[in-house]
Amino acid sequence: MSERGMSYRDAGVDLDAGDRAKDKLKALVASTRDRWTLSDLGLFGGLYQVPDGLATPVLVSSADGVGTKLKVAFDAQRHDTVGQCLVNHCVNDILVQGARPLFFLDYLATGVLDEQVVTQVVGGVALACKENRCALVGGETAQMPDFYAAGEYDLAGFIVGVVERDRIVDGTQIQEGDVLLGLASSGLHTNGYTLARRIVFDAMGLKVDDELPGTGRSVADELLSVHRSYMPALWPSLEEGSLRGLAHITGGGIPGNLPRILPAGLGAVVDRGAWEVPPVFRALQEAGRVDRFEMDRVFNMGIGMVAVVRPTDAAHVADTVRGAGVDVWMLGRIEAGQGVRYLG
Repeated sequence: MSERGMSYRDAGVDLDAGDRAKDKLKALVASTRDRWTLSDLGLFGGLYQVPDGLATPVLVSSADGVGTKLKVAFDAQRHDTVGQCLVNHCVNDILVQGARPLFFLDYLATGVLDEQVVTQVVGGVALACKENRCALVGGETAQMPDFYAAGEYDLAGFIVGVVERDRIVDGTQIQEGDVLLGLASSGLHTNGYTLARRIVFDAMGLKVDDELPGTGRSVADELLSVHRSYMPALWPSLEEGSLRGLAHITGGGIPGNLPRILPAGLGAVVDRGAWEVPPVFRALQEAGRVDRFEMDRVFNMGIGMVAVVRPTDAAHVADTVRGAGVDVWMLGRIEAGQGVRYLG
Protein backbone atom coordinates (compact mmCIF):
# COMPACT_ATOMS: atom_id res chain seq x y z
CA MET A 1 0.00 0.00 0.00
CA SER A 2 1.46 3.31 -1.04
CA GLU A 3 1.71 6.16 1.39
CA ARG A 4 0.00 9.47 0.59
CA GLY A 5 2.43 12.35 0.14
CA MET A 6 2.31 15.32 2.48
CA SER A 7 0.09 18.29 1.68
CA TYR A 8 -0.02 21.94 2.74
CA ARG A 9 -3.05 21.07 4.87
CA ASP A 10 -1.00 18.44 6.72
CA ALA A 11 1.46 21.23 7.55
CA GLY A 12 -1.37 23.33 9.00
CA VAL A 13 -2.41 25.58 6.08
CA ASP A 14 -5.90 24.99 4.68
CA LEU A 15 -5.97 26.49 1.19
CA ASP A 16 -9.62 25.52 0.70
CA ALA A 17 -10.63 27.40 3.86
CA GLY A 18 -8.65 30.37 2.60
CA ASP A 19 -10.48 30.33 -0.71
CA ARG A 20 -13.86 30.10 1.04
CA ALA A 21 -12.95 33.04 3.27
CA LYS A 22 -11.95 35.13 0.26
CA ASP A 23 -15.27 34.36 -1.42
CA LYS A 24 -17.10 35.62 1.66
CA LEU A 25 -15.01 38.78 1.70
CA LYS A 26 -15.74 39.76 -1.89
CA ALA A 27 -19.13 41.23 -1.05
CA LEU A 28 -17.68 43.14 1.91
CA VAL A 29 -14.93 44.63 -0.22
CA ALA A 30 -17.34 45.45 -3.06
CA SER A 31 -19.61 47.33 -0.66
CA THR A 32 -16.89 49.95 -0.12
CA ARG A 33 -16.26 50.68 -3.83
CA ASP A 34 -16.65 54.21 -5.15
CA ARG A 35 -16.43 55.66 -8.66
CA TRP A 36 -12.63 55.85 -8.52
CA THR A 37 -12.16 52.19 -7.56
CA LEU A 38 -10.91 50.37 -10.66
CA SER A 39 -10.28 46.84 -9.39
CA ASP A 40 -12.07 43.97 -7.70
CA LEU A 41 -10.76 41.68 -4.98
CA GLY A 42 -8.46 39.04 -6.41
CA LEU A 43 -5.99 41.07 -8.45
CA PHE A 44 -2.37 41.28 -7.35
CA GLY A 45 -2.76 44.99 -6.66
CA GLY A 46 -5.64 47.33 -5.95
CA LEU A 47 -6.29 50.00 -8.58
CA TYR A 48 -7.56 53.42 -7.55
CA GLN A 49 -7.77 56.56 -9.67
CA VAL A 50 -6.76 59.87 -8.13
CA PRO A 51 -10.06 61.79 -7.86
CA ASP A 52 -10.88 64.52 -10.33
CA GLY A 53 -10.98 68.21 -9.49
CA LEU A 54 -7.73 68.42 -7.52
CA ALA A 55 -5.24 71.06 -8.64
CA THR A 56 -2.13 69.96 -6.72
CA PRO A 57 -2.98 66.67 -5.01
CA VAL A 58 -0.59 65.32 -2.37
CA LEU A 59 -0.96 61.70 -1.30
CA VAL A 60 -0.76 61.04 2.44
CA SER A 61 -0.17 57.51 3.72
CA SER A 62 0.00 55.73 7.06
CA ALA A 63 0.16 52.23 8.52
CA ASP A 64 -0.78 50.94 11.94
CA GLY A 65 -2.08 48.02 13.97
CA VAL A 66 -4.44 47.39 16.86
CA GLY A 67 -1.84 46.23 19.37
CA THR A 68 -2.68 44.04 22.34
CA LYS A 69 -6.31 45.16 22.27
CA LEU A 70 -6.53 42.02 20.14
CA LYS A 71 -5.87 39.94 23.28
CA VAL A 72 -9.13 41.25 24.75
CA ALA A 73 -10.94 40.35 21.53
CA PHE A 74 -9.55 36.81 21.72
CA ASP A 75 -10.69 36.38 25.33
CA ALA A 76 -14.14 37.84 24.66
CA GLN A 77 -14.54 36.01 21.34
CA ARG A 78 -15.66 39.33 19.90
CA HIS A 79 -13.99 40.23 16.63
CA ASP A 80 -16.28 42.77 14.95
CA THR A 81 -14.86 45.95 16.54
CA VAL A 82 -11.09 45.63 16.08
CA GLY A 83 -11.34 46.13 12.32
CA GLN A 84 -13.24 49.35 12.90
CA CYS A 85 -10.57 50.48 15.37
CA LEU A 86 -7.87 49.82 12.80
CA VAL A 87 -9.49 51.90 10.06
CA ASN A 88 -10.49 54.78 12.32
CA HIS A 89 -7.00 54.97 13.83
CA CYS A 90 -5.45 55.21 10.37
CA VAL A 91 -8.05 57.75 9.20
CA ASN A 92 -7.19 59.98 12.17
CA ASP A 93 -3.47 59.69 11.45
CA ILE A 94 -3.85 61.26 8.01
CA LEU A 95 -6.71 63.57 8.99
CA VAL A 96 -4.30 65.53 11.19
CA GLN A 97 -2.50 66.63 8.02
CA GLY A 98 -5.74 67.70 6.39
CA ALA A 99 -6.15 64.61 4.22
CA ARG A 100 -9.33 62.73 3.44
CA PRO A 101 -9.01 58.95 2.97
CA LEU A 102 -9.10 57.41 -0.49
CA PHE A 103 -8.42 53.71 -0.01
CA PHE A 104 -7.42 51.15 2.58
CA LEU A 105 -5.73 47.73 2.66
CA ASP A 106 -5.72 45.28 5.53
CA TYR A 107 -3.36 42.49 6.58
CA LEU A 108 -4.63 39.66 8.79
CA ALA A 109 -2.27 36.88 9.82
CA THR A 110 -3.36 33.87 11.84
CA GLY A 111 -2.29 30.36 12.80
CA VAL A 112 -5.29 28.24 11.85
CA LEU A 113 -7.76 30.15 9.72
CA ASP A 114 -11.25 30.47 11.23
CA GLU A 115 -13.54 31.60 8.43
CA GLN A 116 -16.10 33.10 10.80
CA VAL A 117 -13.49 35.14 12.68
CA VAL A 118 -11.93 36.42 9.46
CA THR A 119 -15.34 37.50 8.19
CA GLN A 120 -16.09 39.34 11.45
CA VAL A 121 -12.75 41.15 11.46
CA VAL A 122 -12.87 42.19 7.81
CA GLY A 123 -16.55 43.02 8.20
CA GLY A 124 -15.51 45.61 10.79
CA VAL A 125 -12.86 46.95 8.41
CA ALA A 126 -15.43 47.27 5.62
CA LEU A 127 -17.98 48.96 7.88
CA ALA A 128 -15.50 51.61 9.01
CA CYS A 129 -14.32 52.15 5.43
CA LYS A 130 -17.90 52.88 4.40
CA GLU A 131 -18.41 55.20 7.36
CA ASN A 132 -15.25 57.12 6.44
CA ARG A 133 -16.02 57.09 2.69
CA CYS A 134 -12.92 55.06 2.00
CA ALA A 135 -12.61 52.18 -0.47
CA LEU A 136 -11.27 48.85 0.75
CA VAL A 137 -9.29 47.87 -2.34
CA GLY A 138 -7.62 44.69 -1.10
CA GLY A 139 -5.47 43.10 1.54
CA GLU A 140 -3.90 39.85 2.61
CA THR A 141 -4.97 36.95 4.82
CA ALA A 142 -1.99 34.78 5.80
CA GLN A 143 -2.01 31.38 7.49
CA MET A 144 1.12 30.73 9.59
CA PRO A 145 0.40 27.84 11.97
CA ASP A 146 3.92 27.69 13.37
CA PHE A 147 3.94 31.43 14.13
CA TYR A 148 0.65 32.22 15.90
CA ALA A 149 -0.99 30.40 18.80
CA ALA A 150 -4.35 28.74 18.24
CA GLY A 151 -7.20 31.25 18.23
CA GLU A 152 -4.92 34.25 17.78
CA TYR A 153 -4.23 36.60 14.88
CA ASP A 154 -2.55 39.90 14.12
CA LEU A 155 -4.07 42.78 12.23
CA ALA A 156 -2.53 45.74 10.42
CA GLY A 157 -3.81 48.35 8.03
CA PHE A 158 -2.51 50.70 5.37
CA ILE A 159 -4.29 53.88 4.27
CA VAL A 160 -3.79 56.42 1.49
CA GLY A 161 -5.50 59.79 1.44
CA VAL A 162 -5.22 63.06 -0.44
CA VAL A 163 -4.95 66.75 0.35
CA GLU A 164 -4.42 69.82 -1.81
CA ARG A 165 -0.83 71.00 -1.35
CA ASP A 166 -1.89 74.44 -0.14
CA ARG A 167 -4.34 72.90 2.38
CA ILE A 168 -1.83 70.69 4.21
CA VAL A 169 -2.11 71.08 7.98
CA ASP A 170 1.40 70.81 9.43
CA GLY A 171 1.39 73.09 12.46
CA THR A 172 3.61 75.76 10.92
CA GLN A 173 0.88 78.40 11.33
CA ILE A 174 0.51 77.79 15.08
CA GLN A 175 1.21 80.91 17.16
CA GLU A 176 1.57 81.82 20.81
CA GLY A 177 -1.88 82.42 22.29
CA ASP A 178 -3.70 79.92 20.08
CA VAL A 179 -6.34 77.81 21.83
CA LEU A 180 -6.25 74.04 22.42
CA LEU A 181 -9.52 72.17 21.89
CA GLY A 182 -9.72 68.63 23.22
CA LEU A 183 -12.09 66.18 21.53
CA ALA A 184 -13.45 63.33 23.63
CA SER A 185 -12.16 59.82 23.09
CA SER A 186 -14.45 56.78 23.16
CA GLY A 187 -12.23 55.02 25.70
CA LEU A 188 -8.71 53.65 25.50
CA HIS A 189 -8.86 53.63 21.67
CA THR A 190 -5.91 51.40 20.66
CA ASN A 191 -3.18 52.38 23.09
CA GLY A 192 -1.97 51.33 26.53
CA TYR A 193 -3.55 47.88 26.44
CA THR A 194 -0.51 46.01 27.69
CA LEU A 195 -0.66 47.98 30.94
CA ALA A 196 -4.47 48.03 31.03
CA ARG A 197 -4.69 44.24 30.65
CA ARG A 198 -2.11 43.71 33.38
CA ILE A 199 -4.18 45.87 35.74
CA VAL A 200 -7.61 44.50 34.82
CA PHE A 201 -6.84 40.81 34.54
CA ASP A 202 -3.93 40.41 36.97
CA ALA A 203 -4.20 43.13 39.62
CA MET A 204 -8.01 43.28 39.65
CA GLY A 205 -8.54 39.61 38.80
CA LEU A 206 -11.44 40.33 36.46
CA LYS A 207 -12.77 38.34 33.51
CA VAL A 208 -14.07 39.83 30.28
CA ASP A 209 -17.71 39.43 31.35
CA ASP A 210 -17.21 41.03 34.79
CA GLU A 211 -18.19 44.64 35.39
CA LEU A 212 -15.30 47.07 35.34
CA PRO A 213 -15.72 49.05 38.58
CA GLY A 214 -17.01 52.58 38.18
CA THR A 215 -17.94 52.22 34.54
CA GLY A 216 -21.26 50.36 34.68
CA ARG A 217 -20.02 48.26 31.76
CA SER A 218 -18.39 44.88 31.34
CA VAL A 219 -14.65 44.63 30.83
CA ALA A 220 -15.23 43.51 27.22
CA ASP A 221 -17.66 46.33 26.45
CA GLU A 222 -15.33 48.96 27.87
CA LEU A 223 -12.02 47.70 26.53
CA LEU A 224 -13.39 46.84 23.08
CA SER A 225 -15.06 50.22 22.53
CA VAL A 226 -14.40 51.33 18.95
CA HIS A 227 -11.60 53.84 18.41
CA ARG A 228 -13.40 57.03 17.36
CA SER A 229 -12.94 58.54 13.92
CA TYR A 230 -12.76 62.33 14.12
CA MET A 231 -13.33 62.91 10.44
CA PRO A 232 -17.08 63.71 10.68
CA ALA A 233 -16.49 66.16 13.54
CA LEU A 234 -13.46 67.95 12.07
CA TRP A 235 -13.90 67.88 8.31
CA PRO A 236 -16.15 70.99 8.12
CA SER A 237 -13.52 73.00 10.02
CA LEU A 238 -10.73 71.65 7.82
CA GLU A 239 -12.63 72.76 4.72
CA GLU A 240 -13.11 76.21 6.27
CA GLY A 241 -9.39 76.46 7.03
CA SER A 242 -10.09 76.98 10.74
CA LEU A 243 -7.56 74.46 12.09
CA ARG A 244 -3.93 75.43 12.54
CA GLY A 245 -2.85 72.06 13.89
CA LEU A 246 -4.18 68.64 14.86
CA ALA A 247 -2.64 66.00 17.11
CA HIS A 248 -4.02 62.46 17.29
CA ILE A 249 -3.56 61.40 20.92
CA THR A 250 -2.27 57.84 20.73
CA GLY A 251 0.71 56.16 22.42
CA GLY A 252 2.54 58.80 24.42
CA GLY A 253 -0.65 60.63 25.38
CA ILE A 254 -0.93 64.40 25.14
CA PRO A 255 2.69 65.00 26.29
CA GLY A 256 4.06 62.70 23.60
CA ASN A 257 1.88 63.74 20.67
CA LEU A 258 0.99 67.42 20.93
CA PRO A 259 4.63 68.63 20.75
CA ARG A 260 5.03 66.79 17.42
CA ILE A 261 3.04 69.51 15.65
CA LEU A 262 4.39 72.59 17.47
CA PRO A 263 6.90 74.94 15.81
CA ALA A 264 10.28 75.44 17.47
CA GLY A 265 10.09 77.73 20.49
CA LEU A 266 6.46 76.94 21.29
CA GLY A 267 4.97 74.70 23.95
CA ALA A 268 1.52 74.12 25.38
CA VAL A 269 -0.19 74.56 28.71
CA VAL A 270 -3.01 72.12 29.51
CA ASP A 271 -5.53 72.66 32.31
CA ARG A 272 -6.35 69.34 33.99
CA GLY A 273 -9.59 70.81 35.30
CA ALA A 274 -10.93 71.55 31.82
CA TRP A 275 -12.43 68.08 31.38
CA GLU A 276 -13.51 65.15 33.50
CA VAL A 277 -11.35 62.07 33.08
CA PRO A 278 -13.60 59.09 32.17
CA PRO A 279 -14.18 56.39 34.82
CA VAL A 280 -12.17 53.72 32.99
CA PHE A 281 -8.95 55.69 33.43
CA ARG A 282 -9.66 56.44 37.08
CA ALA A 283 -10.31 52.73 37.68
CA LEU A 284 -7.03 51.76 36.02
CA GLN A 285 -5.04 54.38 37.91
CA GLU A 286 -6.45 53.37 41.30
CA ALA A 287 -6.25 49.60 40.84
CA GLY A 288 -2.78 49.74 39.31
CA ARG A 289 -1.50 52.48 41.61
CA VAL A 290 -0.20 54.22 38.50
CA ASP A 291 1.22 57.69 39.07
CA ARG A 292 -0.28 60.62 37.18
CA PHE A 293 2.75 61.21 34.96
CA GLU A 294 2.67 57.60 33.79
CA MET A 295 -1.08 57.75 33.14
CA ASP A 296 -0.63 60.91 31.05
CA ARG A 297 2.02 59.38 28.81
CA VAL A 298 0.43 55.93 28.39
CA PHE A 299 -3.28 56.73 27.93
CA ASN A 300 -5.30 59.40 26.14
CA MET A 301 -7.12 60.16 29.44
CA GLY A 302 -10.35 60.92 27.59
CA ILE A 303 -8.90 63.22 24.91
CA GLY A 304 -8.47 61.48 21.56
CA MET A 305 -7.66 64.50 19.40
CA VAL A 306 -6.35 68.01 20.09
CA ALA A 307 -7.08 70.85 17.69
CA VAL A 308 -5.11 74.10 17.71
CA VAL A 309 -7.17 77.10 16.60
CA ARG A 310 -7.12 80.89 16.65
CA PRO A 311 -8.85 82.34 19.71
CA THR A 312 -11.43 83.93 17.40
CA ASP A 313 -12.28 80.54 15.83
CA ALA A 314 -12.43 78.48 19.02
CA ALA A 315 -16.15 78.86 19.80
CA HIS A 316 -17.24 78.18 16.20
CA VAL A 317 -15.05 75.09 15.83
CA ALA A 318 -16.22 73.76 19.20
CA ASP A 319 -19.87 74.23 18.18
CA THR A 320 -19.22 72.36 14.92
CA VAL A 321 -17.63 69.45 16.77
CA ARG A 322 -20.50 69.27 19.26
CA GLY A 323 -22.94 69.35 16.37
CA ALA A 324 -21.33 66.12 15.13
CA GLY A 325 -22.01 64.47 18.49
CA VAL A 326 -18.52 64.71 19.98
CA ASP A 327 -17.82 66.39 23.32
CA VAL A 328 -15.12 69.05 23.22
CA TRP A 329 -13.38 71.19 25.82
CA MET A 330 -11.03 74.18 25.81
CA LEU A 331 -7.94 72.54 27.25
CA GLY A 332 -5.48 75.38 27.31
CA ARG A 333 -3.30 77.45 25.03
CA ILE A 334 -0.03 77.70 23.14
CA GLU A 335 2.78 79.48 24.95
CA ALA A 336 6.45 80.23 24.44
CA GLY A 337 8.63 77.32 25.53
CA GLN A 338 8.63 73.63 24.71
CA GLY A 339 6.74 70.46 25.57
CA VAL A 340 3.49 70.30 27.54
CA ARG A 341 3.00 71.98 30.91
CA TYR A 342 0.02 70.91 33.02
CA LEU A 343 -1.98 73.12 35.37
CA GLY A 344 -3.57 71.37 38.32
